[in-house]
Amino acid sequence: MFRFDAAVSTHNGLTVNKRTLLFALRYFACLFAVGFALGLIRVPLLVPHLGERMAELLEAPVMLAAIVSIASRLVHAAQRAGEPVHYVQAGVIALVWLLMVEFSVVLGLRGLSLADYLAARDVVAGSVYGVLLLLFAAAPAALAHRARRRTEGR
Repeated sequence: MFRFDAAVSTHNGLTVNKRTLLFALRYFACLFAVGFALGLIRVPLLVPHLGERMAELLEAPVMLAAIVSIASRLVHAAQRAGEPVHYVQAGVIALVWLLMVEFSVVLGLRGLSLADYLAARDVVAGSVYGVLLLLFAAAPAALAHRARRRTEGR
């Protein structure tokens, strides 16, 4: 019999199950879609008038709201699955996928090396972006922990 939560891979004692991978895929796909849509607005409409830094800084709170909203909804939907380690794994896996896609698309479209891309990043906007990436990875675990505490407190 097929088990949905069966282990997919084990490496150094770390097991990732299919439910975790599915959660990570949904989380990555939803937030990538939001970021892509915002990029379609930011690049042609905001950057020419406000500059790259201001356009990215204006986008950051919207992305933060999307991270919290999407992670909250996915955590709520998956609450019955809920081991904390799975949410940590899902956040990290989604982050790795996001960086792989983002770097391959951005670097491919712009024809840049990773070193050139990082050197050209605005320090302020790049720092905010880095913080958002960390929050993106941590949000599922943090929100699952908060949901668990609420449930146990009842």
